[in-house]
Amino acid sequence: MESEEDMHFLGELILILLTTVLLGQLFARFNMPAVIGQLLSGILLGPAILNLVKPNDIVSLFSEFGVILLMFLAGLESDLDLLKKYFKLSFTVASIGVILPVVFMGLASYFFGMKPLEALFIGIVFAATSVSISVVVLQEARQLHTRAGTAILGAAVVDDILAVVVLSLFTTFSHEGGKSGLTNNFFVNIVIEAVYFVAVWLIFKFVAPYFMKASEKISVDYSVVIGSLVLALTMAWAADFVGLSAVVGAFFGGLAIRQTPQYKEVHSSVSVIGYSIFIPVFFADIGLSMTFTSFFKDLWFIVVMTVLAVLSKFWAGKYSSEFFGFTKNEGNIVGAGMVSRGEVALIVAQIGITHHLFPEDIYSSLILVIIVTTVLSPFILNYFIKKDQKDTKFM
Repeated sequence: MESEEDMHFLGELILILLTTVLLGQLFARFNMPAVIGQLLSGILLGPAILNLVKPNDIVSLFSEFGVILLMFLAGLESDLDLLKKYFKLSFTVASIGVILPVVFMGLASYFFGMKPLEALFIGIVFAATSVSISVVVLQEARQLHTRAGTAILGAAVVDDILAVVVLSLFTTFSHEGGKSGLTNNFFVNIVIEAVYFVAVWLIFKFVAPYFMKASEKISVDYSVVIGSLVLALTMAWAADFVGLSAVVGAFFGGLAIRQTPQYKEVHSSVSVIGYSIFIPVFFADIGLSMTFTSFFKDLWFIVVMTVLAVLSKFWAGKYSSEFFGFTKNEGNIVGAGMVSRGEVALIVAQIGITHHLFPEDIYSSLILVIIVTTVLSPFILNYFIKKDQKDTKFM
């Protein structure tokens, strides 16, 4: 017999799927990204408002799988030649996008009474970008293959790697952190991560084409799709194992399969799996973490940190891309696409609270700032995409 917990989760899943579809449709009707409605559904159903669904392990598991599938699909839709072409831009956007939040938000935290190391760590929390929400907005607006879309994807991958390096450095030299890689030695971790990227290159060149061809010969329904998921999930697991984010591995898995003739079949099947259940749960799960318990007590802290979180990433993306010859509108799109912090910042904040790297009483306010920037990002990105389309139309 099914346990009571399993049955309870089924009820929660029904609520999440119904609400994400209805709110997604509502926002689509007003010519806005459906993903905003999906994000808000978590806030509506969660402890912040109705308290019908609480964050739990099963929802988190579905959510983690959802973001992995989302980034796998982003890899499948990406143009490797464009990513190579804009690598210098992506690296610049990512580098400045890590430095500015660490400086701005670190200084702001210090002025709010944090100790220097605590303030520095709070800056690191906001250094990473979660591009998963931006990907959906770009997909809906058919902008993923543009120069701006490619720059956002490339910068997000580099950003994640840089954020892991900065976190590893902090926990190594502060002597207050836990393990932020495979070992406690920063330099050994860097070598292991470098080996991972060599393995990624070998998969691109040699493994993926033969693996997909072999999958095609197996007389089992959807063997090609199963084969692609095995490859992508292995790369995601390996990335997580060496101290990187699993979403980076999933993205590279999608990129590797993109180079094979089977990628269209894989894309259509995985889209159905992802968008019908796991990806809506991922977006709702972000909203489920939101509460307003410390909102009034820490109001100024929340407002200042939210403004700095948005501006630091936006300016880094905007001005870096304009320096590389992008138009003003394209620069705005790149900047807006880098604003979201999402699951990456939540993971870093979790590491921080576990190892007492900042005061416990501001943890919920930090989570609120992360979620607010994540919810705001599709609004900002959608605004600049519409503005670009409008300006292009009247040119």
